[in-house]
Amino acid sequence: MLTVLLRWCLVGALVFVAFLYYKPLTTLLDTRERLAERRAEVAELRDERQRLEARLARSTTTDMLAREARRVGYVRPGERLFIVKGIPEWRRQRRATIERDG
Repeated sequence: MLTVLLRWCLVGALVFVAFLYYKPLTTLLDTRERLAERRAEVAELRDERQRLEARLARSTTTDMLAREARRVGYVRPGERLFIVKGIPEWRRQRRATIERDG
């Protein structure tokens, strides 16, 4: 009878210890998963940084910088910015006119 009671006490102690380790263990596994996601994100950002550094190295000339600045909408002091709309439609009409007139 004593051995049965002792076994149940050991089983109860094991269950209690497992209960105490459940939360830290799930937190550890969750943290590992988030760490893996962050590492992948860091690798992605490193790749992007390398691409941007290569692009910067290619665009060291003043002409290239001016071209890039104009592409994003910058204008030099004293210049006027004109926004032209409908260019694709104009090209279609022009192409149709050229094809029609031969």
